[in-house]
Amino acid sequence: MLNKIEISHRTIIFTAMFIAVIWFVFQIREILFLLFISFIIMSALRPIVDWLEKRHIPSVISILFMYILVFGVFGISLVGTIPSLVVQFVHLTQAFPSFISRVIPYWNVDMNAFSQQIAPLSQNLVKLTVGIFSNIITIVTVLVFTFYLLLERKNGEQLFASFVSEEMAKRVGRVVKNIEQRLGSWVQGQLFLMLIIGVVSYIGLLLLKIDFALPLAILAGLLEIVPTIGPIISAIPAVIIGLSMTPVTALLVALLFFLIHQSENTLVVPFVMKKSVGLPPLLTIIALMIGGKLAGIAGVVLAVPVVLIIQEILHEYFNTEKA
Repeated sequence: MLNKIEISHRTIIFTAMFIAVIWFVFQIREILFLLFISFIIMSALRPIVDWLEKRHIPSVISILFMYILVFGVFGISLVGTIPSLVVQFVHLTQAFPSFISRVIPYWNVDMNAFSQQIAPLSQNLVKLTVGIFSNIITIVTVLVFTFYLLLERKNGEQLFASFVSEEMAKRVGRVVKNIEQRLGSWVQGQLFLMLIIGVVSYIGLLLLKIDFALPLAILAGLLEIVPTIGPIISAIPAVIIGLSMTPVTALLVALLFFLIHQSENTLVVPFVMKKSVGLPPLLTIIALMIGGKLAGIAGVVLAVPVVLIIQEILHEYFNTEKA
């Protein structure tokens, strides 16, 4: 005997609305991505903006001052660095096969085929660089979103409180505040660490007279965001180039990166990240791998912030359940 299954109109309506929401979110995913990037930037800038506001500086002026200071210095640095970086990277990709052949002359490797495979990398880098700077609309959109998130933060809390209960508004406000603090601390700490590692690596490579010191140092700074594995990956091309010169040079390069990594773990990280939030290295690596698998480069960049947000939401939920 067959059992009759009845589905209420409310279930059908709820299912239809749920599917419609998922479809809508998928359609505006690019906008949500830009909003998330803006929220991360806002979290990093807000403590300084709040500090300026406490000195009786209007919100608009405080935000514009931070824009001029942070993005102005960042833009000037890029303008001065990118041309040299592109030239050196092009030369590096062209010369890297010869470095490999000098280091491992007895490997049965077709260097002409290898050169043909790696040559387009320099062209792609130039196209990528031009694409980044030509996509002004996206950059301006993120800056505008960040500006209004900073400006309307308090009004947004009041608006949200008008739609939900007072208790729910307090809970959500507490979670958002904690997320902002953790994201802001993480961004500020990571940027400072990346800057320190990049500068120290550049000075060390220059003293050792290693070719392509600038792109190698930038690579070391960028990979600082990946714990444990990042320093190892960034050291490999530098050691190969050093080995193409002399074995002693390669040993000195390896020693340089080892000392930088050890000094970072024992001195720099505890000082810089003292007030920052840090995730366990294993959790960070897993998050980066999952982010890269799901969303490529964007997933890697946003993996740790997403984990921080999920962690804070779960912490609030389970604490409330216990209470």
